[in-house]
Amino acid sequence: MRRYILISITAAAAALLTGCGTALKPVTQPSPFEAEWHEVRLPGKRVTAYHWEHFDGRRALAARSESSASMMRRKLLVSPSPLGKLNFSWQVPELIDGSDVSTVETEDAPARVLLAFGGDVSTLPMRTRMLYELTHTLSGEVPPYATLMYVWDRSAPIGSVIVNPRTDRIRKIVVDSGPDGLKRWRDHTRDMAEDFRRAFGEEPGPLLAVAVMTDSDNTKSKARAWYGPLTLD
Repeated sequence: MRRYILISITAAAAALLTGCGTALKPVTQPSPFEAEWHEVRLPGKRVTAYHWEHFDGRRALAARSESSASMMRRKLLVSPSPLGKLNFSWQVPELIDGSDVSTVETEDAPARVLLAFGGDVSTLPMRTRMLYELTHTLSGEVPPYATLMYVWDRSAPIGSVIVNPRTDRIRKIVVDSGPDGLKRWRDHTRDMAEDFRRAFGEEPGPLLAVAVMTDSDNTKSKARAWYGPLTLD
């Protein structure tokens, strides 16, 4: 059975009934599904602005980044057996000049979907565990065992697996690349367990959270994106 995360079936139908085009209709009162999402700020970073609206025929979470980086997240607890498939959509009007998700200095992306997985942190190298402790101290949260990201990069080939330059516990799969597909909805369906095995070389643990993030802090630039319905099958 499909489980709606970002919007309910009712909200999706309402979005379609508002008509097509790119007219924006801000929504001030979130649905119960939307209310389960919350902002996650990153230490020392400006906050990306997120809000719900109807955009281009869909109910969407709009993101506007100005030299900023923060997330919208929903906590979950989904057993890895079976993990199932993730369906998501996003729309990006333009790329970030000079961005590259494989380098520390330019590690920005107009659109990301993040999956946080649980696991046995004690099996990780001492250096990684020390980094986790530092992150816990700075943010007040214990990092997940592993984070898998789906990203839109400026130039990396679609299908690339990119290890985060700061920690190998974050790995990215490029699902859109370059200007192809800009200014229209891009729909994706991913086998989460298969992608996790491909990125990390091991079986996934439980899915603990899903998040979206639009960031432009490293390149000191601006970025926009819209995230449509996100579901688990």
